[in-house]
Amino acid sequence: MKIDGRGYKAYKNIRGAYDYGDFLIFIDHVQGDPFASPSRIRARVYQELGKFPIELYQNKVRKIAIEDYLTRRFADSILKISKGRRGTGRSGVIEIVKCGQAVLERTSVEVNREYTEASFFIGLPAEGRKILGREAVEMFFNEIPSIVNRSLFYKNLPESELKNHIEIVEDASYIRSQLKEYRLVAFIANGSILPRQSGVVDTPKKSGVVYFRSPPELEVEFETPNSRKIKGLGIPEGITLIVGGGYHGKSTLLDAISKGVYNHLPGDGREFVITIYDAVLIRAEDGRYVENVDISPFISNLPSNVDTKSFSTSDASGSTSQAANIIEALEIGAKLLLIDEDTSATNFMIRDKRMQELVSKEKEPITPLIDKIRTLYLERGVSTILVMGGSGDYFDVADTVIMMDNYIPRDVTKKAKEIAQRYRVDRILEGGEKFGSIKPRKPLKSSIDPKRSGKVKIRASTNAIQFGYQTIDLSKIHQIVELPQIKSIGDIMWYMGKNLFNGKTLSEALDIIDNKISNEGLSSVLSMPSGDYACPRKYEIAAAINRLRTLKCE
Repeated sequence: MKIDGRGYKAYKNIRGAYDYGDFLIFIDHVQGDPFASPSRIRARVYQELGKFPIELYQNKVRKIAIEDYLTRRFADSILKISKGRRGTGRSGVIEIVKCGQAVLERTSVEVNREYTEASFFIGLPAEGRKILGREAVEMFFNEIPSIVNRSLFYKNLPESELKNHIEIVEDASYIRSQLKEYRLVAFIANGSILPRQSGVVDTPKKSGVVYFRSPPELEVEFETPNSRKIKGLGIPEGITLIVGGGYHGKSTLLDAISKGVYNHLPGDGREFVITIYDAVLIRAEDGRYVENVDISPFISNLPSNVDTKSFSTSDASGSTSQAANIIEALEIGAKLLLIDEDTSATNFMIRDKRMQELVSKEKEPITPLIDKIRTLYLERGVSTILVMGGSGDYFDVADTVIMMDNYIPRDVTKKAKEIAQRYRVDRILEGGEKFGSIKPRKPLKSSIDPKRSGKVKIRASTNAIQFGYQTIDLSKIHQIVELPQIKSIGDIMWYMGKNLFNGKTLSEALDIIDNKISNEGLSSVLSMPSGDYACPRKYEIAAAINRLRTLKCE
């Protein structure tokens, strides 16, 4: 009340820590004006009062799950309690990071043996640049205490809902850990809902839903730590084709599998759509930057003697970009490639018998995927799941063929093999006996520079990172599911540039990042930790680095 009616800068006086009796409030950053980024606040409840049972966060998976749940509970409490915007700009807003359908490691909530803490944001209220002290009192002494009480005290939470959230995430993680033992790369539970509301709304479709049902030949069962017996489709290691007519669910299934590298919240419909961690969605990407990648397993003998063993371009074609995307994923350790013919370069996927007759191999620099996909699995243990509606030539190299029929899968492997025998295509195999080499690359420290006019400039937006003078386009990286992951990627790139690109390969540096996050938490690799970060996978970090147009590699 002492600063009511004064100029906005007087809000700087409230920075600090405050004891509310049942909890503490930390005002870490005070915004400079009503239109600036909101002020950063933390609310901490010590466990003597919060009383969260240790078993709810006793391992890493459970800890991530409960922190995710409390973030969502805090957001729901804001909607129910906060009066929202009042005054100029962002005045009166209380917000916490917005969660999507995936359960991710976040910086928004921390639960440990000592305390539970939420990191959130508020827009300090003003009319113009004049402080609205009474509105600030309402926010700090009515709304925030009510939100904290509803969200961060165990006694005030719906116990069964919290328990279910944690157990579903734990069971999904358990199944993922068992896939290798079952020689599977993905699992889709019976009863799953794969279709989404739309291409831009990731919640499950509500009307006309077809529940997923495994064909008997491919059905497997898992018994989980929380006494669930879950049956569904197990996709084996090797080469799997997903075929079927248009609009019957081929791409929908592949999209669900690609997002199955993450756990999902209860009610999503994909809670038990589970994919191995090292799965990467591959597509053509015209115009992307490529730096010193050995694409010779797929492309060689280019005109003008361009060296494809150390290939660089600022404007890759569809086929060269898809080749580079595969090699870059393999360089980091991918064990499953996910490919949809709709987003692939046709000449990269197949060269049929007639085209081979017309254009001899000596005049064609591209070795199509069909001639490398088998050696990739046999030599390197890398499986592929491929949506293919237009070329039956892939029947010859497939181990499993699944046909989607009105969103229901059928095992048609035997029939596909019979057709392949009956109608032989007699293509000339162009891939050779070996897949080819995967060269590790060492990024040069000087090429990872986020400074702009001497100041570090890293800003995340939907599908892009502003990194110094460069804009990194991530619009084709479909396994990024939330903006907070993009924000983390920008900070991690800077951390790697400062600390790790001193002779280490990209793969070695990313493994160090993975281990550091696992042991010390996501905040350990962020430049200025706050509540709006979420953990990305190493594959999406690598994708961003590879698309930085200043990148130079040895």
